[in-house]
Amino acid sequence: MTSGLKALTARGRSFIASGVAALLCAFLLGEHDLLRIGVLIVSLPLLAAMVVARTRYRLSCARRLDPPRTEMGSEATVTLRLENVTRLPTGLLMVEDTVPYALGARPRFVLDRVEPQGIREIDYRVRSDLRGRFTIGPLSIRISDPFGLVELTRSFTISDTLMVTPQVVALPHVRLAGEWTGGGDSRTRSVAAAGDDDVAPREYRQGDDLRRVHWRSTARHGELMVRREEQQWQSRGALLLDTRRYAHRGEGPRSSFETAVSAAASIGVHLAHEGLGLRLVTDQGAEHLTDSGLSLSLLDTLAVVKTSPARSLEYGVGALRQGGGDGLIVAVLGRMDLDQARELARVRHGNMTGVAVMLDVAGWEQPELGEDENFQAARAVLTGTGWRVVRLAAGVSVASVWQDAAQRGRSLASRGNA
Repeated sequence: MTSGLKALTARGRSFIASGVAALLCAFLLGEHDLLRIGVLIVSLPLLAAMVVARTRYRLSCARRLDPPRTEMGSEATVTLRLENVTRLPTGLLMVEDTVPYALGARPRFVLDRVEPQGIREIDYRVRSDLRGRFTIGPLSIRISDPFGLVELTRSFTISDTLMVTPQVVALPHVRLAGEWTGGGDSRTRSVAAAGDDDVAPREYRQGDDLRRVHWRSTARHGELMVRREEQQWQSRGALLLDTRRYAHRGEGPRSSFETAVSAAASIGVHLAHEGLGLRLVTDQGAEHLTDSGLSLSLLDTLAVVKTSPARSLEYGVGALRQGGGDGLIVAVLGRMDLDQARELARVRHGNMTGVAVMLDVAGWEQPELGEDENFQAARAVLTGTGWRVVRLAAGVSVASVWQDAAQRGRSLASRGNA
């Protein structure tokens, strides 16, 4: 009863106030008819509160996201499934789901009646122009009486997560290094290779070819040992994303930082589909990616990446060096000075392929200007040490300039400069 009184609507409270006023006037004036009217007006919201508070609806709720992972600007469908698991029909229900503001307004639906064991499915769409991990739910249900005097809210506890990933564009296939071929069933790759054949013998297993028995190891271990199959070479690479706040310009989805995140996602997914064993590094250090579903793990990580207060690439360069074994490094960079460019340039060595996708961030401030001096100096340092530099200007898709990653030598004037 107490919860029912607390759930009185403005109409219900107005009824009680009017009834009390009528009762006072009836006592003062000695009007019996006014007394009966006052009792009726007061009793209506009290009876409604009692009925609503004693309602024992048992509803089950399930939510389905299709798809649970979507790109920025794309829609996802949310399906709510409500089931009345009691033997009593429900009254008027208002269903409201909790949705972050970035996904739009809160969806509200009115269900007139759900029969016993009845099921209702409700669909609505969400869309976000911002990437991130968004929690949808919990679902709340408002139970009301037919007169609208009392409204009681009950909530479920379940919630689901919608992952909005950066925009990924298809990149053309380019030859980043000489083709390589591993042993066995390996396929030719157009990426840099790094790896070692596993030639250490192992113990004999039933079904192994006896011609592969390694007699010297057998004599040393006292049990039958065989040579391992020649392992396919593992192509490995690293993707560096510059997240320093001061290195980017602009706000919102069109900022240079969001462009860099989208470029990193596109390049990472492209290289993962090419068979590259990829690791992600930011200026804060290495990021953890799961081995299974590498492209999905990369997109999930980039969906929640934020700008950092760092002013140097020290930790990112250190993480690149600690990883080791990379045949290919792709760096998506914002504004850089000469010292930072020299520090990154030293990471590349030997036959390693280094590709630097440099955002000309001056274009996000003044699009009419060309390359600034910092950009030209940093590019000269990187190209002088064998890096391949791709210039990404404001409003230019990374797909249109990715072909420049295949070119060696002096600094390149990208198509975005035209």
